[in-house]
Amino acid sequence: MKILIEGQKYSTSDLELVFDNSNFYTEKGAEATINSVGYYHSFSKGELAYMLPKVFMKDSNQTIFDISSDELLHFETNESFKHSEHYNWTRQLLVYFYNSLKEYKNRYAENLLTQASHSLELNTSLGENEYTYLDLLLSFVNFYKKNKTTILFKHIEFKSNRARKPKWEKTIRKSMPFLDSLNTPIYLEIANKKKNVNNEEELITYFFSILNHFNKEYQLNLKIDPSYELIEGSAFVRLQNSGLSKLRKIKHRYFSDVLRRMFRLCELYFQKTDLSNIKRKKEEFISVKNYNIIFEDMVDKLFSDELDIKKEIGRESISLDDLKYNNDGKIIDHIYEYQSLIDTSNIFYIGDSKYYKADSLAGKVSQYKQFTYAKNVIQFNIDLLNEGEVYKENIRYRDDITEGYNITPNFFIYGYINDINDFDTPKLNLLSETPIKSFHFEDRLFDRDTLFVHQYQMNFLFILKAYSISNQITISEFRKEAKLQFRKEFIKFFGDSSKSKFTIYEKEMNKKEANDFVNPNFKQLNGKCFYTNDGRLLVAQYNDIMYVSLDAFNKIKFT
Repeated sequence: MKILIEGQKYSTSDLELVFDNSNFYTEKGAEATINSVGYYHSFSKGELAYMLPKVFMKDSNQTIFDISSDELLHFETNESFKHSEHYNWTRQLLVYFYNSLKEYKNRYAENLLTQASHSLELNTSLGENEYTYLDLLLSFVNFYKKNKTTILFKHIEFKSNRARKPKWEKTIRKSMPFLDSLNTPIYLEIANKKKNVNNEEELITYFFSILNHFNKEYQLNLKIDPSYELIEGSAFVRLQNSGLSKLRKIKHRYFSDVLRRMFRLCELYFQKTDLSNIKRKKEEFISVKNYNIIFEDMVDKLFSDELDIKKEIGRESISLDDLKYNNDGKIIDHIYEYQSLIDTSNIFYIGDSKYYKADSLAGKVSQYKQFTYAKNVIQFNIDLLNEGEVYKENIRYRDDITEGYNITPNFFIYGYINDINDFDTPKLNLLSETPIKSFHFEDRLFDRDTLFVHQYQMNFLFILKAYSISNQITISEFRKEAKLQFRKEFIKFFGDSSKSKFTIYEKEMNKKEANDFVNPNFKQLNGKCFYTNDGRLLVAQYNDIMYVSLDAFNKIKFT
């Protein structure tokens, strides 16, 4: 097993020992750079490789595992790493990572027309219903863990039944029994004159020989009972090439469900390794060269509701997809409906996943794109309003009395890894209490061009696990807490005038009173006030500059 990291340089000769072709790296003389993220297995070279995302790099050469990328590549041959408990993360991490690739493949295989641009980024040698060598490995391990008691019982039963005219004196002298719960000795090897060949035992031998091969090859740390006969070394290599023909001879002799499933697993394994099998592939892989697309989908699964029912508006039917896929070709990573910052109406929260190395932040281009996404969503809702329609009754973007715009919250999500053993804690951390701001008029808070973006780091390992195991309870709990956190952080910012530079005042008024107050002062209040759906007029004062007398107003109480 080899572990490589996207964007890192390795010796070309080392990579040639892993891959059958150079599609997964870019050569430049004696060095080559990994250009893909994914899973790869070469049957001819006998190598299984993982190409991990660049988020696993701490700096230009050091990984988050506190070893260099080159040391990670030779992880298997370095005894200090191979047997250290500190590196038990490998099995759990790699299974989640592999399952995340399969999950992405499955999610978009069903929707190729609407998501064609995404689907084409994923390259694979596998058909829609095909499994990989790693699927088989995991199936063997899971089957063994679930059925080892039943298999051991059949093994003991066979050992007992095959003895005819046992020689107990020789048995007691030559072999060592094990004791059951009642301290009764049980002999697995019984000296006797006549021995019967049992096909069940033959199948069990094949199964455990394959399991033993997986165990040694990929450091699975499985404890296999020493009483089982195992085929190893060169004999096992010969078995790989002749296993299918051997299985055919005992094919129709199983009635137990456990043994039939065991037979099928062995058959699938030998189909992969038998050189004479015409269906045998030279290599298998699931890889992507633009991993940011998968990262976006992983985060989006956490934030977006599974179902979005289309709503009939006039003659047309619209859904959240109409806001996610903009008319100008831009695709919003994450968008969801949640409570407004200033009243009881709802507003759309708009997010973008940023797939960078550790400690990298969004530049001006990414910031500009995010503000464009927000403006597109605002315009979408205003177009509906101009047609006398709304997306939903409780979503308000513009107030007719003040002509002010509701605040649109935006956020960036960066993946990071702090603890390689933590797959269960989101660790959604705000990077700065002061968000990125874009504006046309600096002193106008309730203006369509005044936008804010908060930036968050989030545990990549939690994202990976939540995406791959599809635990709806975990996802629902995270979604609820994260949405509440996003809203609270914005409220905290606007509630602190030293950071936001705005002091927001409020007063309960009916619509006529609000009109009478706003109209004579419209030029001074344009973009600075908003009439809420619960009957309050808000005025945002910038840097203590007084536009009109607010003596009858109070500072806003955010809820």
